[in-house]
Amino acid sequence: METPDVRAVLGRLGQALLTLAGAGLLIFGMLAVTPGDPARRVLEARGVTEPSPPAIAAVRAELRLDDPLPLRFARWAAGAVTGDLGTSWRTGREVSAEFVTRLPATLLLTGAALALAVVIALLLGAAAAAAPGRWPDVVTRVVALGMLVVPGFVLGVVVLDVLVVRAGLGRVIADGTPATVFLPALTLALASAATWSRVLRTSLLEAQSATHLRVSAARGAGWLRRLVVHQAPQAAPPFLTVVGLGSAALLGGAPVVESVFTWPGIGRYTVEAIDARDMPVVVGFTLVAVVVYVVTSLVVDLVCTLIDPRLRAAP
Repeated sequence: METPDVRAVLGRLGQALLTLAGAGLLIFGMLAVTPGDPARRVLEARGVTEPSPPAIAAVRAELRLDDPLPLRFARWAAGAVTGDLGTSWRTGREVSAEFVTRLPATLLLTGAALALAVVIALLLGAAAAAAPGRWPDVVTRVVALGMLVVPGFVLGVVVLDVLVVRAGLGRVIADGTPATVFLPALTLALASAATWSRVLRTSLLEAQSATHLRVSAARGAGWLRRLVVHQAPQAAPPFLTVVGLGSAALLGGAPVVESVFTWPGIGRYTVEAIDARDMPVVVGFTLVAVVVYVVTSLVVDLVCTLIDPRLRAAP
């Protein structure tokens, strides 16, 4: 198997680094233009309802908020590169340490959601492509549309009310263990599965119309061989692209689902930080989400060039 051109790989890597640099600048800008005095917000987050001017001045000196903005950005960027996302205004602990503590629960949730979304998308997409225009295609389209249009927080509340409270399946309060991950993961997975299934259906139908597939059928190849040997490899790059990018987007949807199911992950912690106006945590989560999205996009891009030779010549 040929490998992607080194120049193309370096070009994509350079684009990813530029994207990360631009995202870092925008994220820091978010922190810098937030209304109000950051020192006052820090004291309020720590429970000081009416901070005195000396206390505010002390916090400003502690956070070095009087330094020029370019110097503050350079210091923040240097810390972000080394994994230092600052200190939480609310708890006084390092944001990176807070994230690391809650990372296993979020990885478990997003990993389970990714697996469920892929399985559901494969089932719906293959069923729709097997009978285009007939009732399986119509049913899967309606199901996918329903999964896509219902907001995650509404779906989570319905799942809690119907399956947990009324039917007694699962627990109202999830504890971050595999025993309680299914319902929140299913809630997080449905919207992504709906989109992925439609992409898979379209890709399989496009592959089905290829000339070499008709030749294979004329030679007596069964539908399973045609699906595995011919259709699936041709349909894989678009499907892998949406799955890869969508898996990164699952992290962005985690805060809502984690809050509904009281899942002890990074997303729920970030929602609590938003309520408390704890900006270092909010900005840190945004930066982590952007990094995950950019890195995932780069990896998916490179994997697709390995699968599909037509992409290797792309600039």
